[in-house]
Amino acid sequence: MGAATAPSSGGTVLVGLLGKGIQLSRTPAMHEAEGRAIGVPYVYRLLDTDRMGADAPDVADILRFAENFGFSGLNVTFPYKQVVLPLLDELSPAARSIGSVNTVVFRDGRRFGHNTDMWGFAESFRRGLPGAARGHVLLLGAGGAGAAVAHALLESGVERLSIADPEAERAQVLADRLCGFFGEGRCDAADGTAVAPRVDGIVNATPVGMAKMPGTPIDPDLIGAGTWVADIIYFPLETELLRLARLKGCRTLPGDGMALFQAVRAFELFSGVRPDTDRMRAAFVAFGDAAGG
Repeated sequence: MGAATAPSSGGTVLVGLLGKGIQLSRTPAMHEAEGRAIGVPYVYRLLDTDRMGADAPDVADILRFAENFGFSGLNVTFPYKQVVLPLLDELSPAARSIGSVNTVVFRDGRRFGHNTDMWGFAESFRRGLPGAARGHVLLLGAGGAGAAVAHALLESGVERLSIADPEAERAQVLADRLCGFFGEGRCDAADGTAVAPRVDGIVNATPVGMAKMPGTPIDPDLIGAGTWVADIIYFPLETELLRLARLKGCRTLPGDGMALFQAVRAFELFSGVRPDTDRMRAAFVAFGDAAGG
């Protein structure tokens, strides 16, 4: 299907972010600031299941409530990017191939699923690590975000992608699907501890390293000084993994770029208006300064 966007109109654009433990998200600030800048009434709410108590509604109910309350759509983050798939009417080609949705648009009584994470990471990687070696890369995490990052890496020219996940079967399923899409031998499931010392780059697509989940997803001693290291986490902006990699002399890429560029695409899908990337970046930075993070 083609890109489904909410119709551009003079009415209020009401959207939200569905996730667990998302109070530190900068996404609402980016969207609402851009709405003000272009003169579109734009309201962005957090639908944090951590704040909904023991009797929190399930994802199907939350989607139904959002539709009934006039939402234009929802962004979706950990841990619901794959949970929402069977609840949608149509998927964009990217969402279908990745098997993960981070943006749901409600239009004409139907739910359209998109994935803006893939382009978000690809754009951040292109700008933030130009010339990075792409021979062999280790991806940590095979969840919804990991699947999007995997597609972005392979489309950006990574020759071989190894995927490590605490659930080995999940890593294998993703690797098999990617090989079917990009070609046999391009991807494999692996033991991250064994692979890390001999790869060109490492990407963390797990939640380990977030403010609420401190630590590193892999032993930093396994990372060579010539390895580039990327993280999709942006709070804190420099995770422990990136800090230790930087001290070794590694090139590093924080998660703010992916957060920004996925939001740029999502804003357009929700509002029907193409936003200004520089303005959204400024809102992202300003929010971090105000929050002290």
